[in-house]
Amino acid sequence: MVKAFGETTAVNGLTLNVRRGEILALLGPNGAGKTTTIEMCEGFLSPTSGSIRVLGIDPNTHPDQVRRRIGIMLQGGGAYSGIRVEEMLNLAASYNDNPLSPDWLIDILGLDGARRTTYRRLSGGQQQRLSLALALISRPELIFLDEPTAGLDAQSRLVVWELVDALRRDGVTVILTTHLMDEAEALADRIVIIDRGSILAEGTPAELTSVGATTARVSFETDRPLDTMIADIELAARCPKPPQIECLRPLFYRVAAPATPNLVAALTAAAAEQGVLVRRLDVDHRNLEEVFLDITGRNMRS
Repeated sequence: MVKAFGETTAVNGLTLNVRRGEILALLGPNGAGKTTTIEMCEGFLSPTSGSIRVLGIDPNTHPDQVRRRIGIMLQGGGAYSGIRVEEMLNLAASYNDNPLSPDWLIDILGLDGARRTTYRRLSGGQQQRLSLALALISRPELIFLDEPTAGLDAQSRLVVWELVDALRRDGVTVILTTHLMDEAEALADRIVIIDRGSILAEGTPAELTSVGATTARVSFETDRPLDTMIADIELAARCPKPPQIECLRPLFYRVAAPATPNLVAALTAAAAEQGVLVRRLDVDHRNLEEVFLDITGRNMRS
């Protein structure tokens, strides 16, 4: 499918297949075309060209039929500003023949203390949890979750993860967009990475993290920043062919070199010279964040 806005092509020949009962994570930088793709599948946007089938129905020509069978969690919340939590869920339940219990959703999502609070007075995390409750209440066959744990604390995030896993066990199809790589790696059966409206890579988390892993590498995490220039000098004094240390992000580093006992010892010794503790060290494993950055680039987008 293709979607163009004037001279800008947001989705460029993207072909996406999702199996029933599968959790698919759609990853990409800001502006990659994720939201546009999702909105076409939900029937809110029409494709410029190409065709879409959701549960066997064209959402462009029969959007109401599609929306009766899907759940949508919007980043914007999807509730009236002056309505109370309990009222909103009861209203949403009244639109469905066999809804989930609003009281159960309020309880499971930790909204009991806010059931009489108006939407505009909820915290960001409470608004997010209410949005998830509204997406679930109709017992959908397919649910779209757009950044479901954005702004949530650790406890709320864990509850959402458990709910998503329960949906999979119940045979519900989940399409998830997230910027949290550990969330995608933990939840998704399959991951699709897109950029500039096209698919760059897809596969299971294990498949994506194993690609390009033919060269042994050491990745490590420290308790405080490591001066890599000084550490490189220390490595040169300890290793016959010293590799360079690459900083992936604050406190996370990588060395592209055969993993040997001598190298591991030299790395920890170089860190110790700076009073830096190596908290974790992995050999021959790329995490999903490394894969994502290698594929989409490491530079900030304008």
